[in-house]
Amino acid sequence: MLVKDVMTKNVITIDSNQTILDAYKKYRDNKVGSLVVTDKEKLIGIVTERDLIEKAIDKDLKTTLVKDIMTPNIKTISPSEDIDTASELMEKFNIKKLPVIYNDNITGIITINDIVHTKPELTKRYIETWIKTRWK
Repeated sequence: MLVKDVMTKNVITIDSNQTILDAYKKYRDNKVGSLVVTDKEKLIGIVTERDLIEKAIDKDLKTTLVKDIMTPNIKTISPSEDIDTASELMEKFNIKKLPVIYNDNITGIITINDIVHTKPELTKRYIETWIKTRWK
């Protein structure tokens, strides 16, 4: 099965020069687990719930910019890659979300949850790799 078959196509983005208050509002309004950060519509990073919790806790919500707390240089994947490749990338780099890029455009996002729902046999590996390491 390919990434394009299971990815979420409606990617919520935020401009890098918006504030973290804007990011909180986008999370609230769209109920997503991450925001893909763009600059002039080009992918430059990602902001996850964890970033907002850990990096923004002592920041001014109205003046701190998304680019100040985002994770830059993120891993991406092509929609034509196999979901096993996506899973291997996530495991190797200890990440749970991969923006999907085609011709330099954001066409989707695939998460570890998308993969586990598609391939339930990976659930045990998901728990051991992503969840257990966080609770040690």
